[in-house]
Amino acid sequence: MISFGTIRQKDCSGLSRRELLRIGTVGAFGLRLPDLLRVRAAGDEGRPPARGMILLWLWGGPSQMDTFDLKPKAPIEYRGPYSPIHTNVPGIEISELLPRLALRADRYAIVRSLQHGTNDHGIGGTVGLTSSQAGGASLGGQIVPGRLQPTHGAIVSRVLGNQSELPPFVSIGGRLHQGRRPITGEGGGSLGSVYDPFRLDYDPEDGVRIPVLEIQQGLTGDIIGNRRALLREIDQTARRLDESRTLQRFDEVYQQAYSLLLTPAARRFFDVGQESEAVRRAYGSFRFGQCCLMARRLIEAGVPFVQVNWSSHVEPVEDGGDGGWDMHDRNFSILQDRHAWMLDQSLTALLDDLQERGLLDSTLVVTAGEFGRTPKINPRAGRDHWEKCYSAVVAGGGLRTGQVIGASDPLGNYPASRPLSPGDLATTFYERLGIGTTQLTQLGLVPPGSLIEELT
Repeated sequence: MISFGTIRQKDCSGLSRRELLRIGTVGAFGLRLPDLLRVRAAGDEGRPPARGMILLWLWGGPSQMDTFDLKPKAPIEYRGPYSPIHTNVPGIEISELLPRLALRADRYAIVRSLQHGTNDHGIGGTVGLTSSQAGGASLGGQIVPGRLQPTHGAIVSRVLGNQSELPPFVSIGGRLHQGRRPITGEGGGSLGSVYDPFRLDYDPEDGVRIPVLEIQQGLTGDIIGNRRALLREIDQTARRLDESRTLQRFDEVYQQAYSLLLTPAARRFFDVGQESEAVRRAYGSFRFGQCCLMARRLIEAGVPFVQVNWSSHVEPVEDGGDGGWDMHDRNFSILQDRHAWMLDQSLTALLDDLQERGLLDSTLVVTAGEFGRTPKINPRAGRDHWEKCYSAVVAGGGLRTGQVIGASDPLGNYPASRPLSPGDLATTFYERLGIGTTQLTQLGLVPPGSLIEELT
């Protein structure tokens, strides 16, 4: 690899600039380039690509100042009421609201210098999920020019394909929206709607819901079978008109959905009730916790990409939403009463569970929202939208954890070092999943950013 500044590019050998510079030195000690290549290859043999990824999408934008990037020396109107606590990694501190995660800082890395160019939920959500503003829709309905890009799960499912009888891209939770306006960027984008996610949801009272596959009351398997015969005739007519690859792919999706509808063996993977009471209790009996448990079950079953939406709406329940992170007021009471401890319990349980099952090294876990919150507290005891510097937490998948990447300035307004974009983060987890420039360009896409070398 050849590096100019923070841009990382590959040469034929796959070496980093750091290693190329080392060649001149090691040559004096008798280690030649072929020797270095063999050493590098031996190291890579013990670090296979990740096989799956879980994206925990904290819709609404969590406050970095109260979770993973506290500023205890800042004025009170910035730092807020919470104190940092030590973690099990010397030198890393996080919020006192996250005591369980503090004991597991060696299993994740904190990126504290993410930034992009919009504080609109809709466009920011499109950036976070596709690494591009193109095609994003603002709260007012304005559409950003450009071709809508595929979401991360669509790209991963397109490249890695089906690894089991289950869909390759599952989204747990309702469609994301702000107000009554759904956001763009949750689906296949330029790859086509066949790469949209297979959607599930979980209700604490009703359990797992598969909206697209719910059998209406009184609709038996025989009746469905008869209707399926009619659909087969229609499909055959359509194939005579167009035997395109798109139709073939659509047929595969249809067959898969039909199989999931009628095959208990396939649907069991969505049933968290098959887990022990102790495991379910560890994740938390609330919706997000059980959705994280479902995500682990799907990863274990071979699904390469699972997205868990914290909520469908950006707003908390106090503002008419369904529990989102958009806390323009009552930020601190909502964090203490609900959001912080729920995230602490569920993310901890997920990391523990993946580790105990031998899945953490092969599964990336990314926790992020579309942006962060203003460092300065507003008059309503809340924090507003802030896209200029915010945090994300990444774990597993062979990443180098137990570290902090980047830093914000003393007030948390802007990156003080290592400014990074959502595209840089995406490029990094694509790399760990074995998706590089070649695979992206074959899909008509380009790498959305530069590799975060500290993580790889």
